[in-house]
Amino acid sequence: MDISFHCPHCKQELAVEATAAGSAIVCPTCNTEITVPEVDVSNVHPVNPMASSAAAKIERHFSVPVHDAPAEILIKKDPRAAETEGLVPGGEKRVRIKIFRHTDCIEVGHDRYEEIVGNFLNKVGEANIISVNTLGYTHIDIGSQKILTDYAIQIIYRG
Repeated sequence: MDISFHCPHCKQELAVEATAAGSAIVCPTCNTEITVPEVDVSNVHPVNPMASSAAAKIERHFSVPVHDAPAEILIKKDPRAAETEGLVPGGEKRVRIKIFRHTDCIEVGHDRYEEIVGNFLNKVGEANIISVNTLGYTHIDIGSQKILTDYAIQIIYRG
């Protein structure tokens, strides 16, 4: 069991073994020789290192704001920007690239690759698709530390 006490000179919190009670030690902070106080056995409680830390002694009161209505939009988007988003200054749509990796489309054991790619293609529209390319790649699996081969699809589109 440790004895916790404060240096009478610099107020540094110190902890020593109970066997050192009554002996003289040098404070590591102020280099003053002090006597370790005797243990008061009537007031001995197990020391929880987390509860006795300096951070635990600071009392903090946090509150979370609660709103009855939706949060206020602080940054307003220009309505004209939504109409021209993705357009170059001449009014044409920009060429964009989107890559869907097969491993990124597996959620909780369910392979949603075809669903996610299909939804994206439907959203973009056939008229805006420039090309669709298949890709093969290798990567290291973090869990097994093995090199795995997988596939992806690269979609080049106007949007």
